[in-house]
Amino acid sequence: MSTAPASTAPFEPSPLPGDAVELGRFTDAWGIKGWVRIQPYSADTRALFESSDWYLLPPEARFGKGFSAFDKPVRVRVAEVKAHADGVVVRLDGIADRSGAEALKGARIHVPRSAFPPVQEGEYYWVDLIGLSVLNREGEHLGVVQDLMPTGPHAVLVLGYTETVDGRERKAERMIPFVDAYIDEVDLAGRRITADWHKDY
Repeated sequence: MSTAPASTAPFEPSPLPGDAVELGRFTDAWGIKGWVRIQPYSADTRALFESSDWYLLPPEARFGKGFSAFDKPVRVRVAEVKAHADGVVVRLDGIADRSGAEALKGARIHVPRSAFPPVQEGEYYWVDLIGLSVLNREGEHLGVVQDLMPTGPHAVLVLGYTETVDGRERKAERMIPFVDAYIDEVDLAGRRITADWHKDY
């Protein structure tokens, strides 16, 4: 659990940092004292717990019917954040009751990548893997990382690639377990992952 000094202004108009990463959204109020439930986009929630300032955007149009808390990016101060059941709940400075928490439903949570806590050698944030090209030991291009799918003990890389079927190109997906047995190297600087994997697996 993290704590921060209290302030009086819940929403401070602020441009979104250039390295901001969308980590989740508010889903509903939790209790009557201003706590809000969060839907994280990844099982790795360290950045949410370690960052004292979050940047919020209004929900997309399809989620934002009736949303009126703010209409441009704002910065908020995190008072407390903690794990609860299978999710995360947070209390923001300046939000003290259930109605204030309910007003945030659908808002999108961003944290600057530069504010993420450091990781151990051999560990990676999912956001750093998205967009990396994946090649096998033979140099064949297997696809580009589009997502990481948690499957219990380990994650699975979801790759997007283009294949030709009956003379027509179509988009397809390939999945590779993100474990040492199949991943030879992750080169973040080179934007490349090398895997012990074949196209016909």
